[in-house]
Order: sequence, then structure tokens, then C-alpha cells
Amino acid sequence: MANSSMAGKSDHKVSGISIETDNKNVKAEEFKEAILSCKHKFSKEASVRIEWKKLQSRGVSFVYYNGEFTGDLRGRAEMLNTGIHIRNVTRKDSGTYRCEISARSDERQHVGEAIITLTVLVAPTTPVCEIPSSAMTGTVVELSCKETEGSPPSEYQWYKNGVALREKTGTGSARAANLTYTMNKKSGTLLFNTVTKNDTGEYFCEAFNGIGLSQRCSAKRMQVDDLNISAIIAAVVCVALVMSLCGLGVFYAQKKGYFTKESSSQKKTNYQSTSEKDFKHTKSFVI
Repeated sequence: MANSSMAGKSDHKVSGISIETDNKNVKAEEFKEAILSCKHKFSKEASVRIEWKKLQSRGVSFVYYNGEFTGDLRGRAEMLNTGIHIRNVTRKDSGTYRCEISARSDERQHVGEAIITLTVLVAPTTPVCEIPSSAMTGTVVELSCKETEGSPPSEYQWYKNGVALREKTGTGSARAANLTYTMNKKSGTLLFNTVTKNDTGEYFCEAFNGIGLSQRCSAKRMQVDDLNISAIIAAVVCVALVMSLCGLGVFYAQKKGYFTKESSSQKKTNYQSTSEKDFKHTKSFVI
């Protein structure tokens, strides 16, 4: 009996199924549709079993199992033969999917799989901009612009008084203009190494990634003024003059002996108080 059982198992063979997909890297805009294609070349008469799984860092989860969808795709997806049609995709649907097909025929088990990556493209949101309201000429000033929702990551364009700022490429008109700033379209920074009065104006930033409409932050005015050296010197002189007058007052008071008289008066008071106490003590002793 044991030998016949082993013989039965050895007769069962497994072979591969040729599985194809129209697109291994599917890209779809958020809230639109996506199709994950999975095709096999096998006899229609064979008993075919299909499963879809999502591969995640925390493990593998079923997407389609035992003839029905599970999880987030329940109610949003349908089968197209052995492929999947997803409606109203969201950024949570992004990831790697595995199509697994098995079929049995003539005492032989056939299996195969295909890996498909779904990337959901997300339009940018309104960026957060940091623009100082004032600055002094000759100082370093940095403006920043950032949004974190867009997929792929957004790039950024700065505007001054409604006109797009040019990148400092080192050649051509941008080089001839001797720009006082450096604009980084990847990070969203606008850096002034030595800001000048000519940099005064209204600034705003625009985020874009090719998906949907670009988004911009509200414009804000940056006022650049010269450092008022005269006012600073006048303030320093005033402080020095006040300190000098205070010093002279103290010196005059010491010279007139105000501090000495106060000290002598205090000593005299203390002496009189001590003498009165001694007298009372002696009187009490005599009685």
C-alpha cells in the first residue's frame, strides 16, 4: 500500500504555463481606471485556477481569491478573463501585483505567474512657501517651496511680479544678466547669496509634475532695504553718551562724599543703638 501510494505521487507532474502581460509597468492617474493584464495559452477545457496577490513589505496579501475580490479592491474591480480591471484607482493601489495561474490536465499540474507593477500618478497639491517680508541688502536670503502629495515628485518654478525667473545656467542670457539668485527646480529653493534692492518684489512658487493642473502658493512681497549705517552710528553714540553721563554722575557723587556721609551716618546710628543697649543693661545690673 505504501509503495502504491508513492507510485501514485510520482506519476503527478508539474510543468510551467506560458503567461504573458500587455504591460509589466502600468501607470494610471488617480481616480481613473487601470488594467492589469495576465494572459495564458492553455486549453479552455482544462480546469484553470487563478489568483492575484499584492506583494508588500509586510507580506503578501490576496487581491483575488476563490472567485472574488478582497480588501480595498472589493466593489472597485472586475475580472477581464484572467486580468483585472480596476475602477477609480487611488494612491493606495500603487504596488507590485502577482498573477498566479494553475491548471490540471491529464494527470499533470501546470503553473505559472507574472509580476506587474502599478504606479498611480497623483497631481500636486498647493505648495507651502516661505517668503520673508523684509531683508537687508548684502545678506543671504532663501525662499522655499514644497509639496509632498504629487507622484511623481513635483518640480518647482519661482515667479517675481508674475514673471517666471530664469535658471542660472552659466551660459547665454542668464549668465549675461548676472543673476543674484540660484533657483533649484528639484528642491524648490530660491537662494540669494547677496540680496539687493532690485530683488524687492512679489514672489510666488508653482509646483508641477505633468499630472493634472499645476498648483501655486499665494504671492507675498519681499522688501529689501539698505542697512542704515547712520542710524546705527547715532544709536551707538547715544548709548555711549548715556553711559558716560552715568559714570560722571557716580564720580561727582563720590567726590562730594555722598556715599561716605551715608556710610558715616549709618555707623553713627549703629553706635548709638549699641550704646543705648549697654546703658540699659548696666542699669538693670545695678538695681
